[in-house]
Amino acid sequence: MNLSMSADWKHAYFGAGCFWGVEEAFLKMDGVVDTEVGYAGGDDEEYPNPTYKEVCSGETEHAEVVHVIYDSTEVDYDDLVRKFFEIHNPTQFNRQGPDYGSQYRSIVLYETDAEKKIAEDIKKELMPEYERKIVTLIEPMGKFWKAEEYHQKYFQKNGGGACHVV
Repeated sequence: MNLSMSADWKHAYFGAGCFWGVEEAFLKMDGVVDTEVGYAGGDDEEYPNPTYKEVCSGETEHAEVVHVIYDSTEVDYDDLVRKFFEIHNPTQFNRQGPDYGSQYRSIVLYETDAEKKIAEDIKKELMPEYERKIVTLIEPMGKFWKAEEYHQKYFQKNGGGACHVV
């Protein structure tokens, strides 16, 4: 990512299953400047800079996540969290559509207490809309490990639509 940062640009991190479709959904949002896919939420000590193969093994405990860079003058964190809940089924534990495993878990990784509160409030607000309990995890962001280049902007490079994203 070779974008010079603006003071108004912020970061958000979401895991909602296969990161290809999640990335594409966020790229289509007004106010999103860029995205990159990668891994987070796992064992960074034993698995620093994990590979796709390692993440898919389940041993690293990392999730496939999308790092969203957004212009806070155009879109709010609240809007991103709502989009996150809109594009996947947050009641499925460790899976989305045909993809299963802990790397496909529903997770919001926050960097500030304000982001944590927004994610928790929206999750609570949306609970009555589902027959089953929302299992989305809301956890502090640790280290983000960028995925291999062939995963970046996958649908733009290869066409797509095969992922579960609504």
